[in-house]
Amino acid sequence: MSEIQFKQWVDDYTEYLLAWALMKISDRGTAEDLVQDTFLAAYRSKDNFKGEASPKTWLVSILKNKIADHYRSAQRKKVQYESSGQMTENEAAFFDKKGHWSPAFYPTEWEEQDKLEENEGFQKVLSLCISGLSTKMAAVIRLKFFEQQDGEDICKELEISSSNYWQLAHRAKLHLRACLEKNWFKVQKG
Repeated sequence: MSEIQFKQWVDDYTEYLLAWALMKISDRGTAEDLVQDTFLAAYRSKDNFKGEASPKTWLVSILKNKIADHYRSAQRKKVQYESSGQMTENEAAFFDKKGHWSPAFYPTEWEEQDKLEENEGFQKVLSLCISGLSTKMAAVIRLKFFEQQDGEDICKELEISSSNYWQLAHRAKLHLRACLEKNWFKVQKG
């Protein structure tokens, strides 16, 4: 492959790869870095590209690996409370002493929202809410609900136990629901 052809790939696919990365990682700077790393890795191994897949498919597969590496690295760097099995004070506020919903956090009925996945405002609020989660919680949510991976694969990719996976998913959903009710659904009703 020539340098001119590779430069054309950069021109043709940067925007697509960045949009794809932003769906997986809410931080634009990190997404841009990962796209740049993707092109660097592709350039270094350009002789391995056999043309059996489209250039876009090949680049996305490299980007997927870069994102997975990013999440694994972030987890190793941060010691999180999730492994303790104990709720934080903030999480305990969701429930009373009997384990029932606290009145302040009782889930409200959401009005049916058409095409939220296509609503740019909702996507920004959702991204903001996900960025407020711990690294592990955000990774579980992204892998489970955006990439639609099953629990076993998520456990392998994140190097966590099954019980830790379910605990992280449960806590993340609690926080996301509270954040969305505060920042989106009340705004829409208001």
